[in-house]
Amino acid sequence: MPTREHFSSRLGFVLIAAGCAIGLGNVWRFPFIVGQYGGALFVLIYIFFLLAFGLPLLTMELAIGRASRRSLAHSFETLQGTKDSKWRYNKYWMIAGNYVLMSFYSVVTGWMLYYCIKSFTGEFAVLSTAQAAGEAFGHMLSSPADMLVSMIAVVSLGFGICALGLRKGVERITKPLMIVLFCLLIFLALRSAFLPGFKEGITYYLNPNLDYVNKYGIKGFFEILSAAMAQAFFTLSIGIGAIQIFGTYMSSQNTLASEAVTILSLDTTVALLSGFIIFPACFSYGVEPGQGPGLIFVTLVSVFSNMDSGYLWGGFFFLFMFFAAISTLIAVFENIIAIGMELFNTSRRRAVMVNFVVILVISLPCLFGFNVLSDFHPFGGGSTLLDLEDFIVSNNILPFGALCYVAFITWRGGWGFDNYLKEANTGRGLKIPSWGITYYRFILPIVIFLLIVYGYFGVFGK
Repeated sequence: MPTREHFSSRLGFVLIAAGCAIGLGNVWRFPFIVGQYGGALFVLIYIFFLLAFGLPLLTMELAIGRASRRSLAHSFETLQGTKDSKWRYNKYWMIAGNYVLMSFYSVVTGWMLYYCIKSFTGEFAVLSTAQAAGEAFGHMLSSPADMLVSMIAVVSLGFGICALGLRKGVERITKPLMIVLFCLLIFLALRSAFLPGFKEGITYYLNPNLDYVNKYGIKGFFEILSAAMAQAFFTLSIGIGAIQIFGTYMSSQNTLASEAVTILSLDTTVALLSGFIIFPACFSYGVEPGQGPGLIFVTLVSVFSNMDSGYLWGGFFFLFMFFAAISTLIAVFENIIAIGMELFNTSRRRAVMVNFVVILVISLPCLFGFNVLSDFHPFGGGSTLLDLEDFIVSNNILPFGALCYVAFITWRGGWGFDNYLKEANTGRGLKIPSWGITYYRFILPIVIFLLIVYGYFGVFGK
């Protein structure tokens, strides 16, 4: 078994684990749903769910990683002390989730690199209307060559960093990358304060707003609860071992609740500040803010084109987006590599080379889903292969993986709540109370089950 490395500092662990949680959903989804579902009202509900459900789930995955010092490949068997553990069978579909996630996330990360380069070079400076920006986005999607080159570039970069090892590669590169990400975020947010629509944008974004509840009544309130709960859950990517792997590298100096609160704080800060960038720009240039993901690639591109030095601000924005995406890419690649090293008792270099090829191959269906295979609509309408892959991960593997972690810790025949509690409370900082067993055993599974139902209804029930 290859020798397991450890982080050189707590800062390295916190920033890299936060980088795994911080992704594109923080930037293009969170601000949109905050504005749609009541501003500060939604934020407060979201933070409640993040602490009530996100924090316990995050500590579970970290506890299993730190206690076993193993990835998904052998963590269940190691903690139970037997190679015949029935829990080990769960790892196969959870591991598959990492590959399905990367099969489309690698493509989307390539989009960010493409837009970052096009913005800085001034090629998007002439896209002064939403129609022109939309045509440019459509041109990229219809060009397999453009997307393939971008995707190969980001996959090569991600695996190249992981190939150097935990400290020399992942930690040494990701730590400054995350610091630059936060600097860019603060810089762009401060820049937004000088836009003419700053006040209107922030008012729309964060003022408590009951219009949605008044319009839809109790149904609207429950929809806000469901959206906040889903965002709190999915932002952490719990259920595929992507956070667990960093638990295997961390020290035992601090309790897991303390580390989890820090990670959650950084994740939420990025999500909140993203709205400070997006909404003032929308209100300054008369753009409808409730457009979802299309806001990023179409509307904001035309907004930046109308700004003075817009190519520069657009370039910085998509550089920030790229950093948010590549940090998640590197984190999941590291998990995949560690799993390969343990499962096949092989070297890091060989695990990198094999998985590099695998990721490139399995990303092709998503890439071709926008052009060569554009006639295939898995959910009807304008749905693509990306939507199908996202559904497989977000609505199935992630929540069922989280259920697996909860069951492994609370059910008889699993690791046991006492063992989890001992590991989670090792070190300095916040402690998890022993009376939490009932909450973990019953409330968390019910919440996750409701999320699964909510996700399926969102796809098939409309």
